[in-house]
Amino acid sequence: MTEAADLVVTNARIHTLAGEDDGEPDSEEALAVRDGEVVRVGDAYEIEFLEGVETERIDCGGRVVLPGFIDAHTHVENAGRYLVHADLSGADDAAACLERLAEREAETESGWVQGFGYDESEWDGDGAYLTREQLDRVSENRPVVALRVDMHAASLNSVALEELADELPEDDVRRADGEPTGVVVEDAAERVREHIAPGYDETRELVAAGLERAAATGVTAVHDMVRNSRSPRVYRDLAAAGELPVRVRINYWADHLESAIKVGLATNAGGDRVRTGAIKTYTDGSIGARTAKLFEPYEPDGSEAEPNPEDDGEWVVAPDELEGIVEQADGAGFQVTAHAIGDEAIEETLSALEATDDPAGSRHRIEHVELATDDHLERLAESGIVASMQPNFHQWAGEGGLYDQRLGAERRKQMNRFRDVLERGIDLAFGSDCMPLDPLLGIHHAVNAPTEAQRLSVAEAIRAYTRGGAYAGFDEDRLGTLEVGTRADLVVLEDSPWAQPGRIDEIDVATTVVDGEVVFEN
Repeated sequence: MTEAADLVVTNARIHTLAGEDDGEPDSEEALAVRDGEVVRVGDAYEIEFLEGVETERIDCGGRVVLPGFIDAHTHVENAGRYLVHADLSGADDAAACLERLAEREAETESGWVQGFGYDESEWDGDGAYLTREQLDRVSENRPVVALRVDMHAASLNSVALEELADELPEDDVRRADGEPTGVVVEDAAERVREHIAPGYDETRELVAAGLERAAATGVTAVHDMVRNSRSPRVYRDLAAAGELPVRVRINYWADHLESAIKVGLATNAGGDRVRTGAIKTYTDGSIGARTAKLFEPYEPDGSEAEPNPEDDGEWVVAPDELEGIVEQADGAGFQVTAHAIGDEAIEETLSALEATDDPAGSRHRIEHVELATDDHLERLAESGIVASMQPNFHQWAGEGGLYDQRLGAERRKQMNRFRDVLERGIDLAFGSDCMPLDPLLGIHHAVNAPTEAQRLSVAEAIRAYTRGGAYAGFDEDRLGTLEVGTRADLVVLEDSPWAQPGRIDEIDVATTVVDGEVVFEN
């Protein structure tokens, strides 16, 4: 006698994503789950035979069911910060940011006043970074910090600048008439992040909030980029207590490499919910902070009439240092993933990863790959290096947007060319970089990108957020599709992305399931 299922999902339009259809793929009516694994997919009548007395049932009411989304590049602790501290994302101008920071200051009695996610490129006018003078209006007695959305720049008030005076690298402190403006970038911004890093209890609070957010957006697995954080311990503690709602792949920063080797960590080591991923490194900065490394300089910033030849970004990790990191990590058997946004940074990163013995077998990755040339795409295809990209970045791809402001119209159209990536046969994984953590928003931007070279079909975009992330994390045999033998990680959507491709960002998640257990229900 066939053993009863633990869960059946029925009355649904289940897209297993096992095929390669460009249009809306054929759907199944139901599936059955036993011990967290999909054991049968088919029509509702067939699945009914696996229902027992204790079988749970999810009646989807005709809704679309997809494999759970895999966010291949995110920062869960940061997602929690948006929920716990002042959320500056979506603010229309500096005044709105200051108001939210002031509200946070009033809610707390002492310590740093923290805000996250401001984006001056979306404001009317000159779109200048928040300054020391502005943040002094929030408090003249407590340190105040506002982190830009890309985390590569931070704005500090006078108290914060004074507290960190001996810790900030001089070259990364922006000045006007010899005085600090309050804006710091790259290594200085990293010193700020280290200074405000929370202890274990607060980290657990932030991580729990971030994971709750992930599950609510249909995410069933994350590749978390971890640096100077207690979150790895939190993940393992939550998993041991049976309280970890989604799967976590921890990509450790390169400054943890020596320790990772000494304690015997290895890529793919771990259990069902928490595994060690890649060794992560920077190369350059970001477009928003004008620190992504470019072959040609940025557009004038408003204070200059012509581009400044020296305004071409900066190395956060220089090419020779990058080569050493890649050689050591690859030699120790780790997957390597490197942040590279500007075309010059992508060039150096490709060269370093191509020099390893088996970049395809090791599934080395480049994060972002935003301003890739045609030659870069050809080399990615030939080497088998994974392109881990963020479709939500196309929120800055429109005329007059951030890319236009920093790079001009020609280079704007060369950014994030997802169509060209797929057509060359490059393995493509999508993530959010927590800007924000929302796969449906990212899929929306990929489907509705400004140019044909940047645009994907609905099916292609969803595959990049499911199968693509699974492959990038060595999980293609258990995640990314809904087939017999895969883990029962799935998301139920209120509407079909194929039915409203121009409004995918408006679709709500109805239910998220991990290992056959409901972790979110709207």
